[in-house]
Amino acid sequence: MQMIGPLAGLVGRIFLAQIFLLSGLAKFPNGAVMSEKLVAMGLPGALIYVAGAFELLAGIAIIVGFQTRLAALGLAGFCLVTAVLFHNDFADQTQMVMFLKNVALAGGLLMLVRDGAGAFSLESRR
Repeated sequence: MQMIGPLAGLVGRIFLAQIFLLSGLAKFPNGAVMSEKLVAMGLPGALIYVAGAFELLAGIAIIVGFQTRLAALGLAGFCLVTAVLFHNDFADQTQMVMFLKNVALAGGLLMLVRDGAGAFSLESRR
């Protein structure tokens, strides 16, 4: 069990972060289309690229275990903000599930804030 815990931490970080890596990467080639929704909400369309870069960099930080608590806290906030702003139509079951997915991700990320990266991380090498 002593080896399973640290390995589970690494695999858990990879599983948690992969959604942010893929989502962040997708924002660059599709940014023009995605930014239309931001503009319709009165936000600058270029914010989609900032969000993509943040998701990508914070996702990588979590996977490698660098500044994990800070990256996880930022992503937890990001999840909650995007849930409220973009997935608030509870009459649409898909949007309700997306809202709950973002809240669940924020919960998992807050556990990383509490526990840190664990043994298999750049942080543990210090």
